[in-house]
Amino acid sequence: MNTTEPDALAQLREPDSRDGAFLHALIAACPPLDENSVYCNLLQCTHFTGTSVVAEKAGRLVGAISGYRLPERPDTLFIWQVAVGADARGEGLASRMLAHIVERPANRDVTHMETTITDDNGASWALFERFARDRQAPLEHRVLFDRDTHFAGQHASENLLRIGPFAGAAARAHHSPEHSTPDMTARGHHA
Repeated sequence: MNTTEPDALAQLREPDSRDGAFLHALIAACPPLDENSVYCNLLQCTHFTGTSVVAEKAGRLVGAISGYRLPERPDTLFIWQVAVGADARGEGLASRMLAHIVERPANRDVTHMETTITDDNGASWALFERFARDRQAPLEHRVLFDRDTHFAGQHASENLLRIGPFAGAAARAHHSPEHSTPDMTARGHHA
């Protein structure tokens, strides 16, 4: 059982340009996340503030999620990376950060979430399965980028996970064919 006092929990906020270098260092300290350039992290912290979040504890960046809305399906939030520093793990921070993004007033029309995860990333599978279960939303998956076809054997295959529509969002969900993702496989929710 986690006995962390509420005031000791990380504070969540939208990122800004001052967070770019700190985000880069956090991601570097969180394998197996792929490192991007500091410039890329600066863009994440400035272009995608409304769909990203950083977590601070005692003035230090201890967690972050970068995401963006899909241009062709703006009701879908794509989560690019989830990073939680070693000293902030076990507090439910990743779940809090996901909820923080989707519960913002500016994101109230988001009805689906997508992300990519490799088969061996158990922590990410558990995070997104829990998110789907908490929102009473179906979770489907399929291979999006294949190890051999897309990564020339240099990176594990990336599975696309699609969650949604979220409970309570069904009335807002778009049910037209252009909002569906074909060839997805349902993944069970484990207690």
